Amino acid sequence: MTTISTTTSTLSRQQVADDRRVNHAHEIFGIHFPMQLEPSIYTFASNLSEDYTGGYWQFYSLSNDGFYMAPDDDHLYRVACENGFEGQLSADALGITACLYAYSHLSFGDGVFADACGQHYHWLREYMFEHPEAREILRAID
Repeated sequence: MTTISTTTSTLSRQQVADDRRVNHAHEIFGIHFPMQLEPSIYTFASNLSEDYTGGYWQFYSLSNDGFYMAPDDDHLYRVACENGFEGQLSADALGITACLYAYSHLSFGDGVFADACGQHYHWLREYMFEHPEAREILRAID
């Protein structure tokens, strides 16, 4: 009889220090971050929630090498998606959702940046499953 042992590791996040934000994003995405990814994330956040009106966002690195950003506030955002989902998301969950939308959208291109977006989508989605609002985020991205 063979016994298979598996371990489940909990993913963690770490806030990127203010003085490392620009370099951190550049190391991952290069010039594509300020030119494509960051504006896409903000646009998706605006499209998902009329409550979102801009503001400062925190950057997070994940223990599985992923990256996401989220509004730096305690606001609950009313969200309405094209797939019919309507509900509320915390600022952190809205950020994860907007990043997942942006990563998915930008992964349908050619080249290294599209590949990076595809990989970051999967890393962030893996982290999202451990988030307290995973069910709502899944409904929003379905």
